[in-house]
Amino acid sequence: MNFSISRKISLGILMATANFCFAQDKAEAALKKFEENYPQEKIHLLLSKNSFVAGENLWFTSFVFEGYSPSTISTSIFIELYDQNKKLISKKLYPLIKGKGSGSITLPEDLKEDVYYLRAYTTWMGNFSDEFNEIQPILVYNPSSPEKLVKDTVSPWTAEVFPEGGTFIDGIQTKFAVRLKSKGETPSEWEGYVTESLNPEKKIVSFKGFDQNVGSFSFIPQSGKVYQVNISDANGKKLTVSLPQVASSGINLQVKSNNDAIKFTLKSKNVSADSQFKVLGTINNQLVYKAKISKISDQEYSIPTNQLINGILSLTVFDENENIVAHRLCFVQPQILKISQPALKNITLSTQKRDSNSFNIDQNKAIDSYTVAVMDGEAGSHESEESLPSKLWLTGDLTSKIYKPAQYFNSDRNFEALDALLITEKWNRFSWQTIITGNFPVIKYKPEMYLSYKGKAMQLGKPASEAEINLIFKMPNQGIKYNVVTTDKDGLFTLNGLIFEEDMKFSYQLNSEKATKNAVQVYFQPNFAFLPLKINLPKTEYQLVSRNGGDKNSQEIERAIVNKRSTAEFNEKVTLIEEVTIKAQKKDLTKKLNNELSSPLFKSNNEVVFDFVNDNMGAQASFNILQWLQGRVAGLQIQMQGGNYTASFRGSPIAFFLDEMRMDASQISNIPVPSIAMIKVIRGSFAGNFGGGDGAIAIYTKRGGTSGATIDPSLPSTLTEVKLTGYNKEVPFINNIYEDERLRNIAQDKRDVLYWNPYVESKPSEPTVIQWYNNDDAKKFKVIIIGFDENNDLLYYNKVLDQSK
Repeated sequence: MNFSISRKISLGILMATANFCFAQDKAEAALKKFEENYPQEKIHLLLSKNSFVAGENLWFTSFVFEGYSPSTISTSIFIELYDQNKKLISKKLYPLIKGKGSGSITLPEDLKEDVYYLRAYTTWMGNFSDEFNEIQPILVYNPSSPEKLVKDTVSPWTAEVFPEGGTFIDGIQTKFAVRLKSKGETPSEWEGYVTESLNPEKKIVSFKGFDQNVGSFSFIPQSGKVYQVNISDANGKKLTVSLPQVASSGINLQVKSNNDAIKFTLKSKNVSADSQFKVLGTINNQLVYKAKISKISDQEYSIPTNQLINGILSLTVFDENENIVAHRLCFVQPQILKISQPALKNITLSTQKRDSNSFNIDQNKAIDSYTVAVMDGEAGSHESEESLPSKLWLTGDLTSKIYKPAQYFNSDRNFEALDALLITEKWNRFSWQTIITGNFPVIKYKPEMYLSYKGKAMQLGKPASEAEINLIFKMPNQGIKYNVVTTDKDGLFTLNGLIFEEDMKFSYQLNSEKATKNAVQVYFQPNFAFLPLKINLPKTEYQLVSRNGGDKNSQEIERAIVNKRSTAEFNEKVTLIEEVTIKAQKKDLTKKLNNELSSPLFKSNNEVVFDFVNDNMGAQASFNILQWLQGRVAGLQIQMQGGNYTASFRGSPIAFFLDEMRMDASQISNIPVPSIAMIKVIRGSFAGNFGGGDGAIAIYTKRGGTSGATIDPSLPSTLTEVKLTGYNKEVPFINNIYEDERLRNIAQDKRDVLYWNPYVESKPSEPTVIQWYNNDDAKKFKVIIIGFDENNDLLYYNKVLDQSK
């Protein structure tokens, strides 16, 4: 299959410094095939909170990217929750619209306190390594568990050293990056120095770590000498790491990422003057730069950045046999991140308990919707540690653990630290050696347009070949919908592009005048499936220890427990209010339906109305409507005599009417329940009873207009019913919590998440208003706003609003 990349990088430079050609350009051909046929997706999850208490709801917004743009490949996202033993606890399926989706998971009440893992992936991602699935650890607290979570401060840290370009050559000044890693937490303060192993007391060069991930140093090595790095942290722990052996010959690649250009230099030692090399530069698996070099010198080469985009540039040096001799990753323009920010106006903040707050997002015609979250400014957020920009430009394509990668894309980011970090990494999306030898991924899973089901029709035990089948769908709030499918010679057909939540019921029949009720049987099988997790879950910086009887919960856990309790109280009140509102609405809707269907002749002050349009009242499960009606109206008796139904009210016979036409009871009893809109039991005399009698049972069927779609009485109740499973239904997040004054008497409000809306509509001609209610003690507010314009450029805002500033 052949997918087009959603955003091409318009740069292809050929720098020929000598008149020669490589005998073969297998690398370029292999890369082109990989780029065109194997586009890569990656996922970022924005979570409603950093940690949870068992029984809480977890909300998320998912962003799926193809390279550096919202993906157009996948339209569904799979979400799974695992425990430490890779036991699957929960699984959900949600739709994606322009690469974005949202959903929720209700954490079981009996979850033990531990670190759990959210896994997110698409069907297309199943064709590649599970290393690129989004797997995010989440903390789940449960004070009733025998063990509790604590941060791992005892696991040792380790260090590795990486020479720039991958080579360490005699007499060439080389930059090294030192990378710290740990199962627990790496030190925030650490330093080191380089010595020769035979003279360990003499420091050749000293350095300090940039952050908890990386540090760097440079020096000129000498052949025959052995070097080592001595590292120590603020707690006095020391570690010695040996540097690679100094090579007597080779190529050294040195790179600088400046504002205007990526500049690189090739240096060599004891390399033949006739040797030929080429340098290939790629961004997101696409070739953006190519240079052929016949003579290695100290010449500096330049790649203009005005034709590039933010992202990782991979530079690879090949010899004339297409062997890799040097490799380096760098970031394009870390000084100028192409992120737009929304203009916030009319900011109104209050620190008063449960007071209203708001701001306006200035109109932006290029953006149709935003994702907006507002949190208590003191609450933890995973977005502060691994942000959407860091997933988009860094960790989405690198598989190693990076401590708080969001720091490399904040306003106070350290460009030198990011560059050193990329010296320690390799581009993981493909291996040059693998694709050059023609070893490409095997495509097992093709992306489907939303939900897809494969159907097979059988007639008298054989495939219903090239047959037309009527599908009659019961769509929630849409009445009855019809669709005709044609099977192939094997009786197969496909339903594509379905978007519905929970279950969808429908009936079917062979489209033939001679067809009987059971003339055909249809079997369905989904064209989508949850995929097994084939890799180990990542390590976390938390561990379980025994809980003592006197242990007190942390403030974070206590807040979460109070929030869970108050949320339950709030939901109970909301449910009660909604029930009262719905009952009132149903009365009004039933009155409206009665006015629409009943003529003046069939109106009475002594009538009982059953409304099946706005509430089916369980009637759908009944065999016939007369049996269902029995016992539901005081004084009404319905009996079977001689195979026919009779009805009486307090001993006096009453008549049957269908759409205000007098009918026999036998005709009434055969009416399919789904076709009935309303039943009216009239007690006593009324104007429309020309045939005499004292009262009536009036049946009204669904017909056009507000009372429902027209229904053929023979369909679909007389046909076999099928149920298809759709997307999971997201638990609604209630933002307007205190709009109803009756909800303000909740005992405590410790909500961390004050506003959550993955789909805020952007109005082109007026500001977008965001309004939320405070909890009991928030003094500042963390605001996250995410959007993409018509060119798929990122709008991103992640700041704290503080009334005091």
